[in-house]
Amino acid sequence: MNTANTTLDVGLGLPIGDPAALLTWARRADAGPFSTLGLLDRLVHDNPEPLVALSVLAGATSRVRVQTEVLLAPLRGTALLAKQAATLDRMTGGRFVLGLGVGGREDDHLVAGTDLRTRGRLLDEQMGVMRRLWAGEAYGEGAGPVGPAPARAGGPQVLFGGFQPAALERVARWGDGFLAAAPPSWAGGLFDTVRRFWAEYGRDGEPRMVAQVNVALGPADVVEDARSRLLDYYAFTGMAERMAEGLLTTPAAIRAALSAYAGLGVHEVMLYCYGVDPDQVDRLADVL
Repeated sequence: MNTANTTLDVGLGLPIGDPAALLTWARRADAGPFSTLGLLDRLVHDNPEPLVALSVLAGATSRVRVQTEVLLAPLRGTALLAKQAATLDRMTGGRFVLGLGVGGREDDHLVAGTDLRTRGRLLDEQMGVMRRLWAGEAYGEGAGPVGPAPARAGGPQVLFGGFQPAALERVARWGDGFLAAAPPSWAGGLFDTVRRFWAEYGRDGEPRMVAQVNVALGPADVVEDARSRLLDYYAFTGMAERMAEGLLTTPAAIRAALSAYAGLGVHEVMLYCYGVDPDQVDRLADVL
């Protein structure tokens, strides 16, 4: 069942090609109409580490949320990740959103020393431990609690990304919401499945639904820069051209997508930018 949402937050997915420029992006976004700053995660790639980068950006802003989109939790030690997330949540006054996924690149898992085949099971185990630690419980036999306490009771808001049934069920088992990197034409089915799992698990309220769409707004060189970087990032999937075809490059197309997502009951749309020109912040603000 689709539920129209009359209040739609709009965030910015930050480009990874020029880490030093992200402070400019963040300050402009904080002064504008945007709700959240998102940053993706990879290990074997030329991108800034998201928890470190978002910590810097959180200190340079006062209003917007900072969100991993998504952090590949199985690549990290569980107790340390719980401590990092709680610290960032506490120091931002609850402005941190922990978006999590399993990661599908074999080289990322090779470098991290984790097993690609069991990454979903590992994430479930990690969530059990992190939820206990965020609640102030001891780690286990021989080890006490791992502080600090997060600003938000029970830990930072947790979103899960993914497409498979196990990933969608994980939202209801462990999370607070779902992040869908899918166009409106087929995101609706994913949202409906998440809502069904949410009801089956007897969860109160409703999951927070967040959509992600790739955008590039500006002169031809800005659009080409975004397209080139997007193709490079998704080359490993074998579907890079298809991803690039979905890039929204006009105000009309972006507004249409926002309207379509709102009709699906989405709470927030992340406009993900691969092009590094920070003037896109102002152009996208004008669209809104």
